[in-house]
Amino acid sequence: MSGDHLIHSARLVDGGTVVDDGWVRFANRAVVAVGSGPSWRSEPTVPTTDAGGAWLTPGFVDIHVHGGGGASFDEGAEAIGRALDLHRRHGTTRSVISLVTAAVPDLAGRVREIAGLTRSDPRILGSHLEGPFLDVGHKGAHDPTLLHAATRAEIDALMDAADGTLRHITLAPELPGGMDAVRAFSEAGVAVAVGHTAADYEQALAAFDAGARILTHAFNAMPGVHHRAPGPVAAATRTPGVTLEIVNDGVHVHPEVVRMTFASAPGRIALVTDAMAAAGSADGDYLLGSLEVEVRDGVARLAGGGSIAGSTLTLDDALRRAVLEVGIPVPEAVRALTETPAAAIGRGADVGRLAPGYAADAVLLDDDFRVRQVWSDGSPVL
Repeated sequence: MSGDHLIHSARLVDGGTVVDDGWVRFANRAVVAVGSGPSWRSEPTVPTTDAGGAWLTPGFVDIHVHGGGGASFDEGAEAIGRALDLHRRHGTTRSVISLVTAAVPDLAGRVREIAGLTRSDPRILGSHLEGPFLDVGHKGAHDPTLLHAATRAEIDALMDAADGTLRHITLAPELPGGMDAVRAFSEAGVAVAVGHTAADYEQALAAFDAGARILTHAFNAMPGVHHRAPGPVAAATRTPGVTLEIVNDGVHVHPEVVRMTFASAPGRIALVTDAMAAAGSADGDYLLGSLEVEVRDGVARLAGGGSIAGSTLTLDDALRRAVLEVGIPVPEAVRALTETPAAAIGRGADVGRLAPGYAADAVLLDDDFRVRQVWSDGSPVL
């Protein structure tokens, strides 16, 4: 069968626990058995890997990423493939393809292309639209001339183009018709995220009540937490079932704030990269959508204005920082880039765990959480 493999003698991290001397067997691109100790020897004979006590986690799931390896997802299928190759070498086996703001007809064409790729490439979970229904005052690295409130016709056009593969959309619910947009996308099965928004605490609560269930890159491009105006982050931590994205690159959010957020919403933090084309590439000048970006010392900022323009992060680095710098326990940190993001977009039943019936995706890491090997659909990548 395709993807038959057995990995043994690992510190297996899954479901919020660590199993010493754990093992997992893949067959036909799925996990078929998990155990501990020498019991793996009674499993059917298949190619094996001796983990030698290294960390073994599910494959990482990135629900907010724009590119990497010098390629941007907005550039089409070939660029998407190159960027995914870069991120897969760093442990990300499943990705939602994030698109920056563009004219709605252009976005419709891109999500239509991604719909086809989603059906042929198991690495792709669907598309994420970050814009154009965002607040101009919190535009970040989005072209302000293209930002506007959603219309029903635009919602329908994007949904039709995606043909069931739009997994995630970021919008500002306080814009005219914003709550109607939240309801429309949510009712269609799309995970709606509050982000690039001027929403206050009450408006954000109302959006979550209307069906939104993700907060896009918490703390960034939104009102901050103030003791008399708690804002969207507090609304998200207050609301059960809402997942908070964190870009844990040491630039977007201070490590102590990352720690506080994990403590405030246990099991509901999704570590994302928000990576642009420069991830895995050298400093230099890049484009994010239509905007020029300068990358210096690994930090991406708009050439005009200096706003943070995504990141150059990979999820293995986000994990390493979470454990070694922030002090998050390993099971909790791993959950934040596997099980939690998968569940946030409705794929918690088949992606993001090392349990029977789940996708045969895994990452082997050394003691410093550097990637030693990756399996995608049961097959070694490195």
